[in-house]
Amino acid sequence: MSQAPIVIAHRGARGYRPEHTLAAYMLALDQGADFLEPDLVPTRDGHLLVRHENELSTSTDIAGHAELSARKTTKQIDGVAVHGWFSEDFTLAELATLRARERIPELRPDNARWDGQLPLLTFPEVLELAERESRARGRSIGVYPETKHPSYFRALGMALEPPLLAALAGFRGPVFIQSFEQGNLQWLRAHTHLPLVQLIDASGAPFDRPEHSYAALTTDEGLRELAEYANAIGVHKRLILARDADDRSAGSTQLIERAHAAGLAVHAWTFRAENHFLPAELRAGDPALADYAAQRGDLHAELARAFALGLDGAFADQPDIAVGARRSWLQTAM
Repeated sequence: MSQAPIVIAHRGARGYRPEHTLAAYMLALDQGADFLEPDLVPTRDGHLLVRHENELSTSTDIAGHAELSARKTTKQIDGVAVHGWFSEDFTLAELATLRARERIPELRPDNARWDGQLPLLTFPEVLELAERESRARGRSIGVYPETKHPSYFRALGMALEPPLLAALAGFRGPVFIQSFEQGNLQWLRAHTHLPLVQLIDASGAPFDRPEHSYAALTTDEGLRELAEYANAIGVHKRLILARDADDRSAGSTQLIERAHAAGLAVHAWTFRAENHFLPAELRAGDPALADYAAQRGDLHAELARAFALGLDGAFADQPDIAVGARRSWLQTAM
């Protein structure tokens, strides 16, 4: 666990461009990110599409495509009723007509200027990008794919894991595979030697193992059990940097030390510069202003605290800030 922490471009440099687009990924690489993080959902004809969710209306312009309107529907996704258009109902050729939209324009209004301009990507296209840019930049660029709703898609006969491993078979860069569920990671452990990451939220439980709360997974016993199939945990940042009742930083939770003792690396998500996501003491500007939540505070300081605790990797929406914070931390640690 002694290597320099990695910077994972969370859906690309999504603090500056709409997520999961070529523009977001290229900017992330320009800013020095080590890994690109694509979320994966399937198309009807078996391709792996790069989208945060299989419901497409929040991140694409599908609502404006009259030729696709009849396929709007409601589905139960991990026990929640979701209304919209779903990747698994469309072929890749149909989805190629869509363009990306900023998913949280209220916090990132500048990103909305890109709405309607950027096509969607497939996982093989992201792999090709990583390999091409590794050669061009003379450094190793990795991928960090997440399998979205794996139990849901397996029940539909559209399991994500086999096409994921098939796509990665020829990829020569570093890889981590992540999931909030446990069963698919255990299946993957039996079929690959690639590093696996158990994602852990600040509350709730894995959808496929509701009897295993996320809190239980972070006990010493839970961490030892995770280490039987996972190489790392990817945790909500509040699980390493506690906050008090006033939403101010309250010090270390000691989770990093305990996970390291169990043989697990620790990556944390998601580090974002907007006030909305920062602890109260790192926010900037006038709280009375309408755009206060969207203004940017001191993300560098939050990342510096995490790196000082021994964090092995940071998911960041603004990779340039994470790279800068890592550089500063390495200079002081030497």
